[in-house]
Amino acid sequence: MLFAPRRFGKSSLVWRASQELVAAGEVLVAQVDLLATPSKEKLAEKLATSIYEDLAPPLARAREKVGSLFSGLRITPKVTLDARTGNVSFGFDAGHAREDVDATLERLFELPAQIAAERKLRTALVIDEFQEVVAIDSHLPALMRSVFQRQGEVAHIYLGSKRDLMRRIFNDENEPFWRSAKQMELGVIQPALFAPFIVQRFSETDRRIGDEIVGRVLGVTRGHPYATQELCYFLWEEVPEGFSATGDDFADALAAVLRSENAHFDRIWDKAARGQRLVLQALAEDPNQQISEEYRRRHNLPSDATVRKAIRALSDDELVIRIDDGYRIAEPFFAEWILRYES
Repeated sequence: MLFAPRRFGKSSLVWRASQELVAAGEVLVAQVDLLATPSKEKLAEKLATSIYEDLAPPLARAREKVGSLFSGLRITPKVTLDARTGNVSFGFDAGHAREDVDATLERLFELPAQIAAERKLRTALVIDEFQEVVAIDSHLPALMRSVFQRQGEVAHIYLGSKRDLMRRIFNDENEPFWRSAKQMELGVIQPALFAPFIVQRFSETDRRIGDEIVGRVLGVTRGHPYATQELCYFLWEEVPEGFSATGDDFADALAAVLRSENAHFDRIWDKAARGQRLVLQALAEDPNQQISEEYRRRHNLPSDATVRKAIRALSDDELVIRIDDGYRIAEPFFAEWILRYES
C-alpha cells in the first residue's frame, strides 16, 4: 500500500516500475484507477478493459475470442470496437440486480489469477486511488478481500492520496483489508538526489544551471516532485540555448508558474472559510510548526477549537498535510501565492 498526497508521483513511479517489469517479460500488470469509477458498473468496465489489454494472451484478444474471455460473467458486457483505432471497450449497463453486479465483479477479480496460471507468469493488479472503494460501495472492500486473499500468485498494489482513509482501510481491525498489505509512504525527493538530476537535464539540452539557482528552486518546491518539475520547466523556457540560468530567469519562471496556477488557487481561496484562510496565511508564513497557543497568538489566529476545525477541513481537502508534529500547505506554489497575493 503506497500513499502520498496527489501530485507526488505515486502513479508515475508504479507505472515506471511496471513498464520495466513488463518489458523484461517477467510480470503481467493490469491497472485500474478508482477515481474515474463512480459506480460498480464503471469499475467492471475499467477492470474488463485492463484485463483484456494488459493480461489476456494475444490469441484471446482476437475479435472472435473476446466473448470466450469473459464467458463466465453473470452479466455479459457490451463489446464495442473502434473502427478507427481498433481499440476494444466494454460496457456494463446500470439497472442490474445488485447480486448480479457483485457476482460479475467477483469473477473479474478472479480472472488475473486464472490468466497468470494459464500463462505461467507472475501477475500484478494495481488499484489507483484505492480509498475511493468505500465511496463506490461500502460492501465492495469485503468482496475484493474475499477474492484477493486466495490469490497467492497475484500481487496487489494499492495507491491512495488520502492518508486518513487509507490508514483506516488497512489499519482498522474491523476493516476487511486490515493488515493485508505492507505500507509505504512516498515523501518528497531530497535535494541531494534532486539537484544533480536538475543540473543533468539542463546540461543535456545545452543549458546550464548553477548550485545557487538549483537551491532557490528547491527552496520554493521543497522537493515536491510535480512542483519541482513544473518550476524547472518554466525556468528552462527562460534560458536560451548555450546560456546559464540567472536570478532574473528564476524570478520570471516563478512568476509565470503562479500566473498559470492563479485561477486554480483563486477558486480554492474563494471557497475557504475565514478561519481556514487565517490558518493558510499562518502556514504560508511559518510552516512545520505545532499549532500551539503561542503559534496562534503569534499569527493572530482564532480559538483553538476554530483552528482545529479549519485544520481538519483543510486536511480533508488535501490542502494541508501533517509533517512530523506540525502542518504544511501541501502545494508549495499555493503557499507562495498566498504570500504574494493574500498576506
